[in-house]
Amino acid sequence: MTPLYRGYDAARLDAQYNARASVPSFEAEYAKYVRASAAAQAAIPRRAGIVYEAASGQTLDFYPGQSGAPLFVWIHGGYWRALSAQDNAFAAAGPHARGFHVAVIDYALAPAVTLDEIVRQARAALAFLHRERSALGVGAAPFAVGGSSAGGHLVAMLLSDDWQAPLGLPADLIGVGLDLSGLHDLTPLRWTQVNDWMTFDDAMIARNSPMRLIPARSSAHLVASVGGRETDEFIRQTDDYVAAWRAAGHRATRVAMPDHNHFDIALSLREPGGALVAALVAAHGERAAR
Repeated sequence: MTPLYRGYDAARLDAQYNARASVPSFEAEYAKYVRASAAAQAAIPRRAGIVYEAASGQTLDFYPGQSGAPLFVWIHGGYWRALSAQDNAFAAAGPHARGFHVAVIDYALAPAVTLDEIVRQARAALAFLHRERSALGVGAAPFAVGGSSAGGHLVAMLLSDDWQAPLGLPADLIGVGLDLSGLHDLTPLRWTQVNDWMTFDDAMIARNSPMRLIPARSSAHLVASVGGRETDEFIRQTDDYVAAWRAAGHRATRVAMPDHNHFDIALSLREPGGALVAALVAAHGERAAR
């Protein structure tokens, strides 16, 4: 078959970006999310279903820490069409234990909405959280924002510099971006099953590919990781984005997770002393000390 992208034909590209097929059982991986999220919700008090934008009706769950604590925002994955804040509550456990307030956000899912709208909603959630700092007891430090897979893509879109000013937000709103298994160049996805529900075109790809949107100036510290058991293309996407971020003169930390797959890498956020939570805490402390 004809190569379409980096020597891959359509069938091989689809295999590279089929995250569910990269593990023996997606159902087993998802069951871990559900169990871990139920445990987190039982252990940490929360304010569930806070509407962050009236127009879309989208909500977030807030896990309060001590008054004045910094905020960690988690954005779930699911190829922009699946999962929720409910089954991603597990991500609150480790950061909360290390002194963060945590917000886990929902967004409308494709194909009911476009990727442009999903990105807009993620930015609206950050704007809401900034406006409500005082009411929520969030301190003045820049936010830490994390996500996995499609959530990693949304984190990287939040690290771009073309959206804060129109919403009246400071350019340094985000101090740390925790980007796990993110999608940074959307070009190859048009030849995969993902296009069935995303219907990419050239303009949408250009507007929403973080590799094309790296800011000239940024004070954010990128903390990026991808599981060693993921496909070559997911690993390349992270490596290329880290390299581009550093080439622009920005701070980046690449965390090795060699024994993790596309799904359980995010689950490691349950561990207060785990590698990802430790890197998040270190990056946030470094940023706050500047």
